[in-house]
Amino acid sequence: MFQGLTLATGKQASNMERSRTPPSIDSTLAPYETQIEERFVRASGPGGQNVNKVATAVELRFDVGASSLPRAVQARLAVMAGSRMTRSGVLVLDSREHRTQVQNREAARARLALMIRQAAVPPKARTPTRPGRAAKERRLAAKKLRAVVKGSRGRSHGDED
Repeated sequence: MFQGLTLATGKQASNMERSRTPPSIDSTLAPYETQIEERFVRASGPGGQNVNKVATAVELRFDVGASSLPRAVQARLAVMAGSRMTRSGVLVLDSREHRTQVQNREAARARLALMIRQAAVPPKARTPTRPGRAAKERRLAAKKLRAVVKGSRGRSHGDED
């Protein structure tokens, strides 16, 4: 997955940078490199002069609808993404927590891999259940007690003039 990393500077990533690839995804779910678009922007926050000069933050864009993921996984991923999904069906992940471009890129890809892995797990089907006899009796007893409490409020019915 994600082999042949090319940095925004146009240089190939070193072996050390490649060794920190995101957690693996099943080969049927792994997005192709061509399906991921990355844009590097200047980050805000601490970092001194480095923040003003170097585009270290990464904006990762993944077109969910055009991806090779199964339709069910695409649908669950769209629900999970929420406001990170554009109207055109593109998932946008932003990473600016690290000071280097490589680390931010890996963090964004790791988040994408995690989201895909979570979306790949189908939700557990709910088995409908009915309340037992004891639960029904407790509920009715509580209702009767509540009716007595509420009935005792207000004016008494026998002392009217």
